[in-house]
Amino acid sequence: MEALARELYLDLLIKILTNMIYGDPWTNLTLPIPINARPFQPELRTEGRDDWPTIAHTMVGVRRLENVRELAQRAVDEAIPGDFIETGVWRGGCCILMRGVLAANGIKDRKVYVADSFDGLPPPKPEIFPDDRGMDLHLWRQLAVSLEAVKDNFSRYGLLDDQVVFVKGLFQDTLASLDAGPFALLRLDGDLYESTYVALEALYPRVSPGGFVILDDFYLLPPCQKAIMDYRAKMKIDSTIQQADWNSAWWQKT
Repeated sequence: MEALARELYLDLLIKILTNMIYGDPWTNLTLPIPINARPFQPELRTEGRDDWPTIAHTMVGVRRLENVRELAQRAVDEAIPGDFIETGVWRGGCCILMRGVLAANGIKDRKVYVADSFDGLPPPKPEIFPDDRGMDLHLWRQLAVSLEAVKDNFSRYGLLDDQVVFVKGLFQDTLASLDAGPFALLRLDGDLYESTYVALEALYPRVSPGGFVILDDFYLLPPCQKAIMDYRAKMKIDSTIQQADWNSAWWQKT
């Protein structure tokens, strides 16, 4: 019965985070300001293909949340040491789910680290990271969700407590000096080559053997994939990359 209750809770949490229950409209990703309001379409929300949900606390969709849930639960079941962390959180949905997995398992000795500028993305530095040339996502102020707003979203689920640690600032300023680790689960959602590479460089050495690395936008944004493949080549990482859905992937650290 405990396992059933856990699964029912996490099923419901995913439905609420994606707003599959009531269904909110979305806007098509076009230029710095999304236009063209679209009606809620459950098949698109399931796959995370409706770009900008107006109310839902995540844009990754049901399938990618199920990936987070599965790997977080595996980390618990397989007793992989460490906390959970996401770099790039938007409205906080994936991290809320990570905290929900801990709550559903009655775990008190792991934390969820929520790392973001909480002020959108930085301008690209093509002179240093040429793969980011033209990635002007700093113009998309829809990506700038404040720390206060994300904290409020956690509190709405009853999941804002001392097991949630917020790491505010640009990754190059915060992650290398972050006093945390080991990690059982690392989820990367930085959108840029720089943000992805910096996060891997700072945090991957702290991922426990057997821990999981989730790669959002691996198939969608070439700079993200390039950063990941460059880091893997440099560090001679040969763990198999598994496809999670049309957009994201993951691997287990050996």
